[in-house]
Order: sequence, then C-alpha cells, then structure tokens
Amino acid sequence: MWNDRYDRPDYLFGTAPAVFLTEQAEWLRPGLRALAVADGEGRNSVYMAAQGLDVVAFDAAEVGLDKARRLAAARGVTVDFRLSDIESWDWDAAPYDLVVAIFIQFADPALRARIFEGMTRALAPGGVLLLHGYRPEQVDYGTGGPPLRENMYTEEMLRAAFADLEILRLESYDREVQEGEGHSGMSALIDLVARKPAS
Repeated sequence: MWNDRYDRPDYLFGTAPAVFLTEQAEWLRPGLRALAVADGEGRNSVYMAAQGLDVVAFDAAEVGLDKARRLAAARGVTVDFRLSDIESWDWDAAPYDLVVAIFIQFADPALRARIFEGMTRALAPGGVLLLHGYRPEQVDYGTGGPPLRENMYTEEMLRAAFADLEILRLESYDREVQEGEGHSGMSALIDLVARKPAS
C-alpha cells in the first residue's frame, strides 16, 4: 500500500519536517545517534541529519526510501536508510540517543504495543523518545491518518505504555497542519517527550 501511495512525483507529506520535530531543537544535538521509525519519504530523518545528527531511518516502502535518498542528496546530507518492515526491525541491534516516531498510526493496538516496547529497548540509558501523532478526535477531522480511532493515542494510553520512562512532556492540542497532501487541515495532535533512566 505504501509503495503505491509514495509512487507520485511529489512528496505525499511534503519535504519539510514535522513542526513537532522542529520544536524539539533542544534534543537535536550534533553527534547524537538517532533512529527515525517508519520514516517514509525521509523528511524527518533528512532534517535531523542536517542538524548534525547521525541518523538511521527505516521504512517498509522501497519507493519511499528511494525518494528519501533523493531528498538527502538534494540537501547534501547522509542518512543510513534501511528497508525493513516495522515488525522485522531489530530494536536491540544498537542503542540510540534519540528515537523519533512521527505519525506511525498504521499500527493496530497489538502491533503498537510491540512497537512501543521495541522503541523503549532501543533507547540508550538517558536517551530520549520523541513521539508525535493523532488523538482519536482526528477521525472526525479526517485531515490525515487512518479512520481508526483505536490506532490513535491518548495521554492515558501513552503514560501507561511508557511508564518506565521519565515523561518530560505530554500534551494534547489541536493545530492546523500543512504537510503535503497527506496531512492537511485542522488536526487533533498529541506529543510525548520521554527519557530513559540513565541507569
């Protein structure tokens, strides 16, 4: 499905990073090792690489990765792009200072639980998770994401899922989003910034 969605001359979600990611500048420090989860056409991983981070990004869509590589080349940055289904990704292969997951709401609750556990394991001690997505109210807006309330996030659900992390920010809000054709219009958003204990 995602290969078909990305098979277009322009970028489905645009080439600019998610606003959420640009607002997390304090965590995007040069030299840090970052993992971009299901990064699609590369807009967020390329942005992090441009900030001087050492970025690994994976996605299951080869078409999306090809476009991501072109975007990285156009921006003059290097990203370690890897083809992988999210269920096959080895979360324990390497520790990351940052794990970034933005709008990964294709996952049903069972898969989402496995992904969240994996992202937590992938964090190095003291590492930070940056998670950005939709709340259930997004289904009523219809401006992005699947029409499945169960795939969306709530504050209560995120607190429970990441109970082993120190929650630094957890905020629900509505905002106008303009990120290509894929995300366009008023949106019901939620942000999580959480840190793994240092020891």
